[in-house]
Amino acid sequence: MAKQAKNLLVRPFVKWAGGKRQLLPEIKEHMPKHFNSYFEPFVGGGAVFLSQQLPNIVINDFNEELTNTYKIVRDSVDELIEFLSIHEKNNSSEYYYEVRSWDRNGQINKKTPVEKAARFIYLNKTGFNGLFRVNRQGQINVPFGRYKNPAIVNEEVLRAVSNYLKHNNVKILTGDYEEALKTVRKNDFVYLDPPYASLNDDKTSFVGYTFNGFGDKQQEHLRDVFKELDSRGAFVMLSNSSVPLIHELYKDFSETSIIVKANRSINSNGSGRNKVDEVLIMNYR
Repeated sequence: MAKQAKNLLVRPFVKWAGGKRQLLPEIKEHMPKHFNSYFEPFVGGGAVFLSQQLPNIVINDFNEELTNTYKIVRDSVDELIEFLSIHEKNNSSEYYYEVRSWDRNGQINKKTPVEKAARFIYLNKTGFNGLFRVNRQGQINVPFGRYKNPAIVNEEVLRAVSNYLKHNNVKILTGDYEEALKTVRKNDFVYLDPPYASLNDDKTSFVGYTFNGFGDKQQEHLRDVFKELDSRGAFVMLSNSSVPLIHELYKDFSETSIIVKANRSINSNGSGRNKVDEVLIMNYR
């Protein structure tokens, strides 16, 4: 069956720390040529799955605000664009902090799923560096970004992504990555893009966004999940920082691992943006 031409407008509609857009050429080059269903349990901004536009996929994230937004883009894109237009017209530092305060003053509980999705995109496009960061109370605490012309209403992209999600078998899950992988079978392809292992002890490193405490023990457990998926006969690819911990955990797959370069902000200073080593680990050649 001939493949459909890919719509170039089907691409991430949010910014995402550690996003994979710049690594797409290497990821695409090393994907298996033929597989059944596709699974991405740490979906984030979705650069990989959106670039492929596959017909049968499962995406997952523990971030309920993010997965709600994917569902709203699929099901209610017209209403979403209307709310985003309101945010765009009112955008200012004062307005940003008013909208951000919804999860502090209880207003968020009165909002519809569409309003929550519009808020999520608005804060993502106008907050500092497009970060998603919450405090211990689960409240977004990213400061205003002061961009001149943020793309708050990217209508063409939103409609293109909506059309793709609506007309393909895309299952959107929320929760633990391991639960999302329960239905993986032989010849399925799994791409794992977890919170990265720290490059060093610098807590402002770009890999420092270890949501829910994704530390060394969690990295070790993910390695066990990788091996278990391998035993099922699935194709598995994992991306992570190229650090001793990761190379030691995946030493059994060293022959099918490659080092790639990515531009990342490796400290809180903007001058710290530089190329750093990342690794793609596969269980296949």
